[in-house]
Amino acid sequence: MIKKIFLWGGVAFLLFFIAYRPDSAADVFQALGSTAADIAQGLGDFVTSLIA
Repeated sequence: MIKKIFLWGGVAFLLFFIAYRPDSAADVFQALGSTAADIAQGLGDFVTSLIA
């Protein structure tokens, strides 16, 4: 039950954040995307160095 409350609270906060602070929300998502891309690049480089 608590898990469901936190999940819906998080979704509500996310929607509120996007609605009232779209520029800040875009910056956060851009940073998260950049971090994910950096991790994927590092993992790819690691696997390439193992194979080569």
